[in-house]
Amino acid sequence: MQPTPCHPRFLSRVFCPSILWANAPENQQEVVFGLVYVIVWLGAVVVTFNALLLGGKISFFQSVCVLGYCICPLVLAAFACLFLPSSIGSIVKFILMLIALHWATGASVGFMSELVAEDRKALAVYPVWLFYVAIAWLILLN
Repeated sequence: MQPTPCHPRFLSRVFCPSILWANAPENQQEVVFGLVYVIVWLGAVVVTFNALLLGGKISFFQSVCVLGYCICPLVLAAFACLFLPSSIGSIVKFILMLIALHWATGASVGFMSELVAEDRKALAVYPVWLFYVAIAWLILLN
């Protein structure tokens, strides 16, 4: 199966790290790419295992794919931030990232909250939110 431009592997392996890599100093580009790649995949693994430990009925790869697809709004916001002139200021980038964070979190939380019992939803949803906040923070620091 060939990855499409919206496939989670494509987003997490190529698009997201390369956007952050574009503004990195020449001697740190490989480190930035590797760091973002590891954060995305380890975050997805931790969120997935958390859902499984809370009694969620989901396969590992299904959860990773959902989390990967839900990164797309953050990737699009990061791509848009590359082309915003610095005269606009960081407040526009921050607002754009908040909208993307809300979109990504809302899309994945709706899915992940259905996997666990009612009394454990907050325990399953918080790591998802934290995962996307960490990615959004990396993009804002760029």
